[in-house]
Amino acid sequence: MVNQKKILEINELETSFFSDDGKIAAVDHVNFDLHEGEILAIVGESGCGKSVTSLSIMGLVPSPPGKITNGEILLQGKDISKFSEKEMRKIRGNDIAMIFQEPMTSLNPLFTIGNQISEAILIHNKSWSKKQVRERAVEMLRLVGLPRAEELLNEYPHQLSGGMRQRVMIAMALVCNPKVLIADEPTTALDVTIQAQILKLIRELNDKFNTAVLMITHDLGVVAETCQRVIVMYAGQVVEEATVQEIFKNPKHPYTKGLIQSVPDMRYKKESLYSIPGNVPKPGSVKVGCRFAQRCEFATDRCLTENPALYELSSSHKSRCFLVEEEGGSVNGKESLVESK
Repeated sequence: MVNQKKILEINELETSFFSDDGKIAAVDHVNFDLHEGEILAIVGESGCGKSVTSLSIMGLVPSPPGKITNGEILLQGKDISKFSEKEMRKIRGNDIAMIFQEPMTSLNPLFTIGNQISEAILIHNKSWSKKQVRERAVEMLRLVGLPRAEELLNEYPHQLSGGMRQRVMIAMALVCNPKVLIADEPTTALDVTIQAQILKLIRELNDKFNTAVLMITHDLGVVAETCQRVIVMYAGQVVEEATVQEIFKNPKHPYTKGLIQSVPDMRYKKESLYSIPGNVPKPGSVKVGCRFAQRCEFATDRCLTENPALYELSSSHKSRCFLVEEEGGSVNGKESLVESK
């Protein structure tokens, strides 16, 4: 992706929620880039900040109590984190679109599929005639592999299967040819056969339109099958970033290693499946030290008193762990003072 143009840049993004206990950062100074035509995954357990990151990009963080409190979200060089709601409405669906986790709660049960796709078109193409809108809606339904597209326009969400509803959501998201598509757990609650079809469809549409895709998931199988690069998040921070090959062949952060060990392997018989001990800490509960230290088998006294930086092993691989520093990792291009072993 070195030669590809950056379409989305996230710089020091902090999204906080305010309560009686004060400010709590759910996304804590996150940095990453998304390139044209790339499929980038953000993985991690529930509560690690994946969905809040995607909602921040879309300008959909509920306010109050949530608010972007620091950083930039650059879409083709423009900082959309400073845009007003009126300006964001012009961006959503047109330049950047999102597929939400559960299509049954995202589609309005009171309106037909045709009504909802037409609305997505007309928001950004007010001069289009009814015939143009209908033709575009039928074209998109066919593009995502739905049969009898013209009949589906007159049906309601409850008349469709889960896989069909998810395809409708993808059609709605792509109807205005956005430059960036955010897929937030797009295969949740779908059976494995439909999941494979949806992932294949996303890859095909990515190839056809060169749309950059940000895939939010907790499923490493989805990552291996679909994505080129991976960002691993834990407790609101990026703890590892690498290509898919590097993540699976040479993971560096203990949390990433734990996630990979937790994936069932049909080649070997095991009495019990590995699981990372403990739970993701509540946002804001870890005031000092590494946020993974309480669950990490390699933790030292230093991990409990000092927060590790995001060390660079190479131009494509970073890890937030002191073990990487001992291997000669660097911070911001500066070599570690610790000699490489």
